[in-house]
Amino acid sequence: MIHYIENEYLKIGVKEFGCELTSVYSKVNNCEYLWQGDPAYWSGQSPILFPIVGRLIDDKYSLDGKEYEMPKHGFARKTDWFFEGADASSMTFRLSETEETLAIYPYHFDVVVKFTLDGNKLIVSHDIVNKNDNVMYASLGAHPAFNCEIGDRLVFDLPETLETEKIDLVKSLRMPETIPVLNNETDIIITKDIFNEDALILHGIKSENITLVSDKHDRKVKFNLGNAPYLGIWAKPGAPYVCIEPWCGVNDSYEKKDDFSQKDGINAINAGETYNFTWYAVIE
Repeated sequence: MIHYIENEYLKIGVKEFGCELTSVYSKVNNCEYLWQGDPAYWSGQSPILFPIVGRLIDDKYSLDGKEYEMPKHGFARKTDWFFEGADASSMTFRLSETEETLAIYPYHFDVVVKFTLDGNKLIVSHDIVNKNDNVMYASLGAHPAFNCEIGDRLVFDLPETLETEKIDLVKSLRMPETIPVLNNETDIIITKDIFNEDALILHGIKSENITLVSDKHDRKVKFNLGNAPYLGIWAKPGAPYVCIEPWCGVNDSYEKKDDFSQKDGINAINAGETYNFTWYAVIE
């Protein structure tokens, strides 16, 4: 089921399966900004990545001496969420542990996601609640896809010098090699070949925002990264969308870790505490 909220500027839809955005529609421009999931390219739209981002080595991890299997990007995006309700400006969804999740991720948790409209701004807040008596380890990532065309640009607030970590196209793991992306520059141009080697995985970003702009029209999306330590940028090569993905976590490298607590980018959440990650997008 899809739930909607709207104001004078925007109307958004979120479906219960995966708690996934399905529409970000501007009433001002009479324009849909969110990718509509054409399966000819990619059927996703804005999956939530939890409790891992990316892929594990052999899709497995060890925790306290026991081995578990976990699919790429975790299970949240392939699970029905509970719709907690809506008011005039926001709606909230919750995901909690089940027998199925406990078999592959042995923690009791709530993930509460709130979508809020504030004028022409969409705010998405994620709270991970640790309901255990011990530390819980988790990653979380956003993956919204916005309509764009080849030649459109992603523009950082500040000049950046960044490299992307190269990805093994078969195993989806980070490799030791890096590829320069920006050298004291602000603009990443969306070309038909930019994602031939999979996503750009960037870290060490100084800018708070990245803005999707086009020379063909004046519509834009100013995307706040929420201080996430990693940023993924991805699309199927040549596809008419781009995913702007702030990640509080990252896919494994070839360096195998003895325990899940040592995973690159993992977050330790103390017993009874809540971990928050919030991003927002200004739709213009």
